[in-house]
Amino acid sequence: MAKQPFQVVYEDNHIIIVNKAQGILVQGDSTGDKTLSDYVKHYIKDKYNKPGDVFLGTVHRLDRPVSGLVVFARTSKALERMNELFRKRDIQKTYWAVVGKKPEKKTAKLTNWLVKDENKNIVKAFDEEVPGSQKAELTYRYLGEINHYHLLEVNPITGRPHQIRVQLAKMGCPIRGDVKYGYPRPNLEGNINLHARRLYFVHPVKKEPIICKAALPENSFWEEFLELEPEDVKTENLDFLY
Repeated sequence: MAKQPFQVVYEDNHIIIVNKAQGILVQGDSTGDKTLSDYVKHYIKDKYNKPGDVFLGTVHRLDRPVSGLVVFARTSKALERMNELFRKRDIQKTYWAVVGKKPEKKTAKLTNWLVKDENKNIVKAFDEEVPGSQKAELTYRYLGEINHYHLLEVNPITGRPHQIRVQLAKMGCPIRGDVKYGYPRPNLEGNINLHARRLYFVHPVKKEPIICKAALPENSFWEEFLELEPEDVKTENLDFLY
């Protein structure tokens, strides 16, 4: 049996959170390729011996070449409540991004206005509001350098398509492998070095804090960056939760 392209990080009757492999679509597109949603439905059907169709609501997405945490809802009530959490931004998402160029500042907040070209599936970032644009905000902090590559920890404040990719590129630091946004060469596997690393939120039904962390993709390039992980991760997020 082929290895499933995700690991379950958290699961209960209401939600399931998985660590997605790069290269997998979260939801269907014109390619017709099998999606993460299909794989997770199959897993639930199999594990719980469920007859008929399995309900699985997609709460948010990750771009195909990105790895890391994706939340699905297992009931329509949970989907409604999770959507509300995302809408109100009562959820903290932390990404790791590897870039080829060191940013000028160790920490900063980036604000841009994004316009998506649906036909080309590419987003442009502007410094000021333009017609049809959406405001995008994120904060980042610099974690360090390994072998001339630089690791940034990124917290998006808004949730726009391709937001982290285009905002870092606009700053002059495109993500390694992301040729769509100006990195000079692709990665061999066709992925980009952006990983949805952590999620913090209060469970919409159980009302208890959920703290999830996704293991890095199993390759030697990523694994070297583990030594840069800050010690203060657990404590700094308690303020957010309580």
